[in-house]
Amino acid sequence: MTIALRYSHITVNDVDESLAFYRDALGLEARNDVSSGGFRWVTLGSPAQPDLEIVLSEPHAGRSEADGDALQELLTKGVLSNIVFSTDDVDATFEQVRASGAEVLQEPIDQPWGPRDCAFRDPSGNMVRIQGAKS
Repeated sequence: MTIALRYSHITVNDVDESLAFYRDALGLEARNDVSSGGFRWVTLGSPAQPDLEIVLSEPHAGRSEADGDALQELLTKGVLSNIVFSTDDVDATFEQVRASGAEVLQEPIDQPWGPRDCAFRDPSGNMVRIQGAKS
């Protein structure tokens, strides 16, 4: 038996704004754009991981009103789980993402536990960390 991660969901306020960030600033490729019931789900991925996709959707997409409201509140507070990407060049990736106008939370530093990393907020306030090997 084998098991592998296939999808990871990121809740966002505006799918188009977030698509621009994850596609244009981070360099992910858009793979699917599905509409249903007035909502959209957009999937993105990296050519380096063809079987893994990130799904962008709004808080109320596919959820009850109460669940969507609760998720929206958590998103607004900025307390949803973060996402961590890896790269072969943290500093170059940092400059590319910063040039997009993304909010910088942490410039590249060598962490005591191992990786060199940096952090941003996506347009919806989700924390996005980018890590690589120490320089």
